[in-house]
Amino acid sequence: MTRFVAWGRSRWAAAALAALLVATPSLPTAAASGATDTSASANVLPSYELGPGDKIHITVYDEQGLTGDYLVSSRGMVSVPLIGDFPAAGQTISDFRIALQNRLAKGILNDPRVAAEIVEYRPFFILGEVNKPGQYPYSVGLTVYSAVATAQGFTYRANTHKVMITHAGETDEHRVRVSAATRIMPGDTVRVLERFF
Repeated sequence: MTRFVAWGRSRWAAAALAALLVATPSLPTAAASGATDTSASANVLPSYELGPGDKIHITVYDEQGLTGDYLVSSRGMVSVPLIGDFPAAGQTISDFRIALQNRLAKGILNDPRVAAEIVEYRPFFILGEVNKPGQYPYSVGLTVYSAVATAQGFTYRANTHKVMITHAGETDEHRVRVSAATRIMPGDTVRVLERFF
């Protein structure tokens, strides 16, 4: 009798579990819920305008001869096969992609499909009271402190509270108070001042 009751309870538990699984809606997958993978966009600066020294990757579908890495020249152009020099500076990567696609559609390719992304930003420069001043590769989210660390730290004479920053394409320096949140942009020149003893 005990064995029969235990077996009956086991059958009841199994049936209840099966009913619960049937009644419970399946969890939505990332694709079904509309979620997107942001890992590719994590290294993109919003509204960033291309400039000399930026390297971009262009993909023209089914056109291997046009697909590849391109460097924005000192004149703000990229040299594209079948087109020649094509303007890039001053445009976001999205605007550039659309402009290039439209240009290719004008008698060059039939219904071209173009993708473009920034693969390497133009370098930044750091001068003044750091141990190794010079030109360094830029990475998204770079702060003044990170830039100084890349240049092997402040000298003992450095003013660690304020720096001068010149943005790419400008001639005027801006005095900036340094904090952990002080960001710099591609092409910026950071000048670390000497402190007064």
